[in-house]
Amino acid sequence: MRLVRPRPLATARKAVSTRRTRPAPRPPEGTPPRPELARQARAVLADAVRIAHWAAGAPGSAAPLATQALERAATALELSPAQVRAGWDRARLAGLIELHGDTARPGWRLRAWDRDDSAVLRGWVALFDAWSLVHASPEGIEAGAVAEAVEAVPQVLSLLQLSAGPVAVPALLDLLAQRIAELQEERCEVPYGAGRAGGPSDPAAEQRPAAPAPERSADLDALLLDWALEGLAAVGALTLGNGHATLTPLGNWAVWVKLEQICVAAQSPAGNIEQSAADMLLGCARLTPGPARDEYRAWLAARTVGSAVAELLAVARGEDALLRGLAFEALRVVGAPAEPEVRAVVTHPSLRPYALLWLAEYEGADPDDAQEILSREEATWLWVDTAAAVADHGETGLLVRHLDSAVQGTVPALLDEVRAVGHPRTVQVLVALAAAHPDPALAKAVRRAAFQVHTGGA
Repeated sequence: MRLVRPRPLATARKAVSTRRTRPAPRPPEGTPPRPELARQARAVLADAVRIAHWAAGAPGSAAPLATQALERAATALELSPAQVRAGWDRARLAGLIELHGDTARPGWRLRAWDRDDSAVLRGWVALFDAWSLVHASPEGIEAGAVAEAVEAVPQVLSLLQLSAGPVAVPALLDLLAQRIAELQEERCEVPYGAGRAGGPSDPAAEQRPAAPAPERSADLDALLLDWALEGLAAVGALTLGNGHATLTPLGNWAVWVKLEQICVAAQSPAGNIEQSAADMLLGCARLTPGPARDEYRAWLAARTVGSAVAELLAVARGEDALLRGLAFEALRVVGAPAEPEVRAVVTHPSLRPYALLWLAEYEGADPDDAQEILSREEATWLWVDTAAAVADHGETGLLVRHLDSAVQGTVPALLDEVRAVGHPRTVQVLVALAAAHPDPALAKAVRRAAFQVHTGGA
């Protein structure tokens, strides 16, 4: 049992701090050092940083940026309204500005921007991952076609990275069209424009020979490729020349990082890459933190960020408390791209303590101190949820030791607050604890508390 913490968080982390870790792979020869990459990322996001600083000094800035605030920012920063709006969007996507309801506040990356190269690069990669949101998609094109192009772009980026130089647009177009066709074939989909008349229930349709599906328009693919290349250029990932495209050093580094993640996925040591989120998490339950994180990275690298985060949160909403804790550990590996979705589940009672701890660590709190942000009631709820995971999946001795991690100073105080917290597994947890505890008097008190919760007594 690892992520379900029967011991204080600090102790659990110290227990694995001395484990040997896999050496980090070296980037390709010619890749600028991280300080230089960070300098380039700062240059790409310079306007976004200026706007974020302006917003930090203008309390109550709302999102989307109101017309009046837009004009004030344009005047103060000597930018056009269009530049301010674009910079505002980039600041949000890079984590320089955080949304709290309708109010925008400076993000933790903005505070670390001038001193932390890693925060800068993570912010730029978040923008890179969101390139399709930076540059509006062409009008009049079905959302499904746009989504297919977005899904096919990593193949285009891989060719650009492996070519280590300019690549002609026609070659990129051929690859994009081929990848889109593969995606449609994998999904057994009819290409866009295919007729829908005559379903299986139509006898006449069954007697007619099937007509070949119309070819996907080459003009559509060309339009989508142009849009994708312009969007990637807008975030500083590539440059466009006369009929060719070339990755920037930042773009080359980012694509290499993504390819390395795919290689990790292909070498998934525990073989969980093709599993559902729930099965993958169960497969990681008995791994120590380092190997578990490798498994999370492998599983995540094989999926789009949005679908992976949604699947992990769906598992976290389930009844298995062990999977709930493991899901949020996997979300820690996702990092910044998961922040909006994690923030959105803070109001969900069963996820709130986990989400608050995740956000505290994401915003820079020491993991050993993060639990201090929880209220007494939230900490008690988390204690019961963790105990439920231990009772379901752990050993009886671990459940007894879990008593030591409660915020209450005495067992009677713990039982009083556990009865009041309203966790749906309270009775089962108390019954299991009473059965496991070697002290007859304490076990009797715990059984009495379980009976009172079960019967609704005081």
